[in-house]
Amino acid sequence: MLIHGLQKMTLLDYPENVACTVFFGGCDLRCPYCHNFELVDGTAEPIMDDEEFFSFLKKRVGLLDGVAITGGEPLLRKDLPEFIRRIKELGFKVKLDTNGNHPNELKALSDEGLIDYVAMDIKNSLPKYAVTIGLPDFDTSNIEKSIEIIMHSGISYEFRTTVVKELHDDSSFEAIGKMISGATHYYLQAFVSRETVPNKNLSSPDPEDMDRYLKIAQKYVPDAQLRGM
Repeated sequence: MLIHGLQKMTLLDYPENVACTVFFGGCDLRCPYCHNFELVDGTAEPIMDDEEFFSFLKKRVGLLDGVAITGGEPLLRKDLPEFIRRIKELGFKVKLDTNGNHPNELKALSDEGLIDYVAMDIKNSLPKYAVTIGLPDFDTSNIEKSIEIIMHSGISYEFRTTVVKELHDDSSFEAIGKMISGATHYYLQAFVSRETVPNKNLSSPDPEDMDRYLKIAQKYVPDAQLRGM
């Protein structure tokens, strides 16, 4: 199992835990604002295999609380359940980042008790999903299924949206708010361009827009917050 990135310690990726972050390559979405597009299009070379990773992780027993698994889209990996089982056997908690397009795989991990925290990206309102993720005629039913699974799983979770000036407006957050009404945690984070972002014409939202979007979201998720601002 090839690993495309490893952050050896983070205080940010797994809330209230000291963790390392594992990055897997490959994704089934093509978001034009993606910060990790080198993991999506295959230009990032693997840096280690799973045996090298577990050699590292065994040395971190007692020093780290958990492992955050991200990408790309980790749920594309058929061997992910066994990878997580090995992490859990060492006593670490597991946080999973997902785009929400793989509800069956998500539910299987949840039912087996393999994940302790899940963070799902909600890209936009359902009518705007296809353009936001760069895939025409995208079927959003998996997104709705994943939201339902997460909110009824009993697992700690968060939903989050990266806000892009050209892709989001007030109606986006009215619709998202209704879709996740009653959720425990929802974060809005402003898009920031970088060299690897596919569409260089996209830009950050204005701070006053972010504040207005947050107020809209808080009608449905009272604990909604801005992140990174």
